[in-house]
Amino acid sequence: MRARAYRTGAFVFRILLDMSSPSPVQIREANAHLAALHRRVTDLEQRLEEAEKTVREQAESLIRKDEQLRAATQEITEAKDKEIFFLHEKLCQSEESIHKLNQTFKEKDSLIAQLQHRCQLLDSICKSRPLLDSMLAQMAEAERTGKPTTNSSFTDGESNCSPSRLSNHKDFSLSEDDSDDQELDGVVFGTTV
Repeated sequence: MRARAYRTGAFVFRILLDMSSPSPVQIREANAHLAALHRRVTDLEQRLEEAEKTVREQAESLIRKDEQLRAATQEITEAKDKEIFFLHEKLCQSEESIHKLNQTFKEKDSLIAQLQHRCQLLDSICKSRPLLDSMLAQMAEAERTGKPTTNSSFTDGESNCSPSRLSNHKDFSLSEDDSDDQELDGVVFGTTV
């Protein structure tokens, strides 16, 4: 713009030089034309500076926005990586908990099977208990009657089933029956867990 204005001014100056005797009107017109060209050049230079300033500000703004976007992207990426790591750890813990629960379920199933078997044995014992109580009561009654006195041959030598012989080995009272049942329960139904 400035070079074009200078070229125009030089052209006008040459015209003035070529004129042998310019009139005052021509001189005023030439001066007015030069002044207009100067104002035009000044205005264009001012606009150019403003445009350059605007472009520079826009470029700086774009640079700042780009930096902000990069920082935001970096922050989002780090947050995403942390979330993925946290979820992976939680997944591993969940899988470990599931494995432990499955193992516990297997142990509980085995325990339930053992308890069911013991319940069946207890049912059998309970069904046989009246017969055992009756037999023990009869044996206790036989023990209370004492030794037989009608035949001396039985008094000289003790029979294996005599009450005295039985009393030497075991007291067949109902209380002993209860203790025997407790010992049986302790042997057969002892906890294995």
